[in-house]
Amino acid sequence: MSKSLRLSEKWFRRGLWLVAFVFAGFLIGLGSTIVGDLPRVEKQVQTDDFIDRAQADPLRASIKAAGRAERDADAALEQAQLKLKSASADSAAARETFNNWISTRSATQQSAQDPEVIARTRVLDSLKRIERDAQIKVEAQEQAALDARQSAEREQQKLQLLESAAQTQMDAQYRKVELRVFLYRLALTLPLLAIAGWLFVKKRKGTYWPFVWGFIFFALFAFFVELVPYLPSYGGYVRYIVGIGITILVGRYAILALNRYLEKQKLAEQLPDAQRREELSYDVALARLSKSVCPGCERTVDLKDVSNDFCPHCGIGLHDHCNKCSTRKSAFAKFCHACGTGAKLLPVS
Repeated sequence: MSKSLRLSEKWFRRGLWLVAFVFAGFLIGLGSTIVGDLPRVEKQVQTDDFIDRAQADPLRASIKAAGRAERDADAALEQAQLKLKSASADSAAARETFNNWISTRSATQQSAQDPEVIARTRVLDSLKRIERDAQIKVEAQEQAALDARQSAEREQQKLQLLESAAQTQMDAQYRKVELRVFLYRLALTLPLLAIAGWLFVKKRKGTYWPFVWGFIFFALFAFFVELVPYLPSYGGYVRYIVGIGITILVGRYAILALNRYLEKQKLAEQLPDAQRREELSYDVALARLSKSVCPGCERTVDLKDVSNDFCPHCGIGLHDHCNKCSTRKSAFAKFCHACGTGAKLLPVS
């Protein structure tokens, strides 16, 4: 159709389409803000809202206490290990010195050094006892850390059972909240979609069509972007069923529209040629002719064939001759392209 429009009209129509998209953009922004705020209507739930606090709070306190005890035991263990390391080093150095001294004493066979052997042996035994005491402290701290860790694990397991039960309840509640929020969105978008459908059928070619199309774009966006992605799945059944339902509705509308169109075309083809051309819009006729399509029945016609003055499918006149200069011209042209004489609805020559 754009080929049959005046240049200024083309730009005006483009500007009006821009108005339609801008109008749709603002409506979409407003709708997205409203839909985004809908979840705030429902209270946000957490696991603690469903857990048995009488049992959970003591368990959490025990876990914290066990954690502190484990950290204290680990800190004490580090200190005990340092002391054990130092005592082991002292004991090993003393034993090495003692062994060297014994080797020297055995070589010299000096019995006068026997009291010193006893004294050195006592010192070595004392260092060994210190090392053993440090080892005992290390083992005690390791045991304390292990007990604290095992106690925390036992309490954590009990808490996990409570949290698991609470999580199950929260999931069920969340599904209910999600369904209610979806119903809020459905209650908002369905009327918009219904209004958009009515506007498309009744008003899409009216004077204020840019606003009509803007609202239609907004309603489609609200339905397919703001609603459909949040449709509860329930294993996919709901989405497939809704998809089937929408397909049936759209398909039924398309089938009925096609049948109405075909019936209308059949009735139109029975009308006299002049009346049919009168009822056809000038712009629509030119747009169809520019695509080598019959304006009456919309079937393909070879307009380059100079012998095709009538449509071979529906019989509507496609070409006639100017009443003044007899030039062959389009039967839908308002003026002769050769002499500029105005066309009249006279029998085709």
